[in-house]
Amino acid sequence: MVEKYRLYGAPLSYYSGKARAYLRYKGIDFEEVLTTPEVYKSVVVGRTGVAMIPVLVSPDDIAVQDTSEIIDFLEERFPEPPVYPAGPRQGLAARLLELYGDEWLVIPAMHYRWAYNFDFVIREFGKVRAPDATPEEQSAIGEEASKFFRGSLPFLGVTEKSAPAIEASYEALLKDLDRHFGAHDFLFGSRPSIGDFGLFGPLYAHLYRDPWSGDLMKRIAPNVARWVERLNDPTPKSGDFLADDEVPETLDPVFARMFGEQFPVLHKTVAAVSDWIDEHPGEEVPRSVGFLSFGLEDKTGARVEEQRAIISFNQWMLQRPLNFYQSLKEDEKAQADKLLKRLGGFDAMQLTIRRPVARRDNKLVAA
Repeated sequence: MVEKYRLYGAPLSYYSGKARAYLRYKGIDFEEVLTTPEVYKSVVVGRTGVAMIPVLVSPDDIAVQDTSEIIDFLEERFPEPPVYPAGPRQGLAARLLELYGDEWLVIPAMHYRWAYNFDFVIREFGKVRAPDATPEEQSAIGEEASKFFRGSLPFLGVTEKSAPAIEASYEALLKDLDRHFGAHDFLFGSRPSIGDFGLFGPLYAHLYRDPWSGDLMKRIAPNVARWVERLNDPTPKSGDFLADDEVPETLDPVFARMFGEQFPVLHKTVAAVSDWIDEHPGEEVPRSVGFLSFGLEDKTGARVEEQRAIISFNQWMLQRPLNFYQSLKEDEKAQADKLLKRLGGFDAMQLTIRRPVARRDNKLVAA
């Protein structure tokens, strides 16, 4: 038994940042435990069966893995103030932006980390693996420890060919978000939502905290940098969502980018995962079920096509906003549809998932 919540994570970890910011905002008494190799083996893998951080262990000794499930678990225990907006428009928009941050912004996050922040990041990996080692030893240890993450770049579609388009898309996104955060503290007012925490993972841990990309953000999107700083050290339980379920029009370009870039990949993913489940009844769904093509525009407006893995977990995350949308009452759905038409995402959300997936014992299976 532990006396307070424990978050097993790391400073450089994408998803640890998301969970940490949520815990701080809700004012939950917790301590963060650095995930050294010993902790990884005994707690992360030992308690969850998977080698992924962060992991939350509650005072009553329940271990929860995956940030979306961590937040949902804690929302039941600490319901006020909720990070899920109650209205159909804000509720849907917030869940969509969590999906976008968790599953799509990993592309620029990983590109900038390894293209421009290499020396810093390998030292950071070394600090996690060997906190008491010398800086030189940490660099050597970090270079070895980071090989898996560096090796995942083609898996995500990050290549020399796609790099210019990734940078063009990300820098345009920064400028869009900068205009929004020039007018609003958070996505939907003065209180952070699940969407803020989803975007925070990549925009803090990789794209603000890593020095080269952090300088880029502060230079071309200072309002985004200030939003990161607000959410990294928030005033607990402060603020309100905008009245009348308003989704600010300053977010329209962000949603247009998400529906234009991410949703074609999600539709292909759903089809591929359904086919895989049909062909492998009763089996655990693997992390990847093949490859697909995707495209981004570079700074000239030319479309760059590349290959990336079909990541099955993307479907599980897509099911969260899709299930919310499909569960709305008739009048609420009409409001959500009006918003989706404004955002250019109505057709994209008219999706029936033939073979849904579920998480059981932290593994993905057919629902």
